[in-house]
Amino acid sequence: MSTANAIAQDVRAGNRRATDVLKAFLSRIEAHDGDVHAFNTVTADHARAAAAAVDAAVDAGRDPGPLAGVPVAFKDNLCTRGVATTCSSRMLETWSPPYDATVVQAMTAAGAVMVGKTNLDEFAMGSSTENSAFGPTRNPYDLSRVPGGSSGGSAAAVAAGFAPLALGSDTGGSIRQPASLCGIVGIKPTYGRVSRYGLVAFASSFDQIGPFATDVADAALTLGVISGHDRADSTSIPIAVPDYAAALSRGVEDLRVGVVSELTGTGGSAGGALDGIDADVTERVIEAADALAAAGATVGRVSVPAVTYGLTAYYLIAPAEASSNLARYDGTRYGLRIDGADVSEMNRLTRRAGFGDEVKARIMLGTFALSAGYYDAYYGKAQRVRMLTRRDFDAAYADFDVLLSPTSPCVAFRFGERSDPMTMYRCDTCTIPSNLSGDPAMSVPFGTGAEDLPVGVQVMAPALGEETMLTVAAALERAAPQLPAPQLTGGTPSRGT
Repeated sequence: MSTANAIAQDVRAGNRRATDVLKAFLSRIEAHDGDVHAFNTVTADHARAAAAAVDAAVDAGRDPGPLAGVPVAFKDNLCTRGVATTCSSRMLETWSPPYDATVVQAMTAAGAVMVGKTNLDEFAMGSSTENSAFGPTRNPYDLSRVPGGSSGGSAAAVAAGFAPLALGSDTGGSIRQPASLCGIVGIKPTYGRVSRYGLVAFASSFDQIGPFATDVADAALTLGVISGHDRADSTSIPIAVPDYAAALSRGVEDLRVGVVSELTGTGGSAGGALDGIDADVTERVIEAADALAAAGATVGRVSVPAVTYGLTAYYLIAPAEASSNLARYDGTRYGLRIDGADVSEMNRLTRRAGFGDEVKARIMLGTFALSAGYYDAYYGKAQRVRMLTRRDFDAAYADFDVLLSPTSPCVAFRFGERSDPMTMYRCDTCTIPSNLSGDPAMSVPFGTGAEDLPVGVQVMAPALGEETMLTVAAALERAAPQLPAPQLTGGTPSRGT
């Protein structure tokens, strides 16, 4: 399948018809999504109408936009007017929003064609897309393995060739970790760089929307389309959007790259590396750092001590915010309603039936962390760790332009292998720190690990440092070993797994 850049250039020039492009991708979805289950909803009729409108614009001599005719998949927690937005939860199974998220509007205005809404861990709470109320998504590299999460459907859709682009959300690594496991590029922008208006909230001080793509150029193109100030989002940063594409051709000769010691098995000044990061993953990171050094970058070790506490702090703050955000699903305003003898019973029955076990667990954890007598001991202390993380990253960026680490501690694992919650939460070890700090970070494929499965290298940059981050990512991409193509084979678990 062609890249998004190639499709848009051909469609804008009149060399290809958007409707023909769409037909090829819909055929692939029809042939293979029954095995992968990347989509909750395939919007074929909507897509055909949008593609026809793009062709009509080209025929009339108008430019449909930088994503003309490019099929795109949206994570099913992004509001789409008149199209079900379920968050992969029974609570919202029948809900269709009356408006589009700002990023959906931006992609549509740029000429992109929505092909469907992708599966996710319920309300974006998970790291494997096993927590969806509608069954798991499978990794296109091996159908017996997870695609990561929570944006596993979006990552799998791009990796499987169902769409050149997808959007996901990243609260603790939910774009970068599935991008790593599925062998594609995923970007979490600076908090506030992309509008969150129309994203169904999980943890509002962490949530950020970003792109998935098969290469860095497509990811940069999409980031440029969705970035920018939005008055509908009070956290949106009023700053001009750079030319991200121009950053890709710059060399790394004058750049300083720091390899984070705590995340690569060598420890740091505050005492020790984090456990649980596989040796094959660490080896790819070291090889990536060597490739950047060979390209002219100055590479060194850097300690960011607070990353060792990131997991603990995140899993107090994020559930606390989730407890507040998900209080709105009470059976009275929208979504599921289970009738009871009175309002209190109706509320209780609705939430019991509408939420899955993982969502319930996080709501209870967050409510406890915010409760009287425990607020200072848990939530307040976690917020202090968050500030410490911010300071440690600032100190690291005083000496280095970007930081390097693994994206995921391991390659894609088999379904059910991480049923213990703590083992699953450790999947986010490498990605959570950038959510705590609010800085941009992205995953770039760099070779394979165990059983020839993809490994992603994480590139982190200071706030609003996406241009430098993309420069380094493009250099890594040029040096990376070629990945094997996804085979869409392997053991196929049932949808109820």
